[in-house]
Amino acid sequence: AYGLSALNAALEGATGTTAVHICFGYAAIIHERPEGYSFLPELAGCPCDQVSIETAQSGLDLGVLSDLTDKTIILGVIDLSDPEVETAETVAGRVRRAFDRVPPERIVIAPDCGMKYLPGESAKGKIRAMAGAAELLRKELGAD
Repeated sequence: AYGLSALNAALEGATGTTAVHICFGYAAIIHERPEGYSFLPELAGCPCDQVSIETAQSGLDLGVLSDLTDKTIILGVIDLSDPEVETAETVAGRVRRAFDRVPPERIVIAPDCGMKYLPGESAKGKIRAMAGAAELLRKELGAD
């Protein structure tokens, strides 16, 4: 009932780029996740510039991004519920799912929450896969 008002008050007078992260909880701790964010559409009324969401672990329906047409989306695309390292192509596919909702220039790719719980080599591999996905997508989009 007070979430948006509290968030707006917290951001009042903030300078520079502002971002708000909505979290499903660390995968190492929270094993059952909701199918979607109950508060995401309300962030359209927030003065933040960027909204950070997790999509890899949840398989989130990205239709929710249609409500955030003026925001940059920090898109969580690294599944931290599994220590197995994704391929760059798998990660790129998770990013491509957003392209029909958000223009590529307004997407920042990121991991979902909880990387600190992964073994070091797994975390490094996942970040390499994310960087590889960014490189693939830049080439596809002619941004290189």
